[in-house]
Amino acid sequence: MSESASEAEAGENTAPAVPGGAPPSEPEPDYEPAVPAPLNLPRTPTGDAGIDARLARLADADHLPTDGHVEVYEDVHQGLRDALTALDARPGPPAPPPSYQHRS
Repeated sequence: MSESASEAEAGENTAPAVPGGAPPSEPEPDYEPAVPAPLNLPRTPTGDAGIDARLARLADADHLPTDGHVEVYEDVHQGLRDALTALDARPGPPAPPPSYQHRS
């Protein structure tokens, strides 16, 4: 076989390339997004029931598509901020008396 004959045979088996796309004889593949998969990250209990409940809420994101994560994260974030704000609102122990200052 000559080179031109083998090139012609090779050309018969391939469809001509279409600029910017797949050959017309092949349909474009349909891609489905992957199903959500849990990350299975360990969550260590803090000992505070309210905080632990907020952190457990993060597991809800494991079963949602990516665009649903924002709502869960914002909810958890707001709950944690509320818990920190509540700490500032609690009356704390009285301030210690001023220490005795020695005059020289």
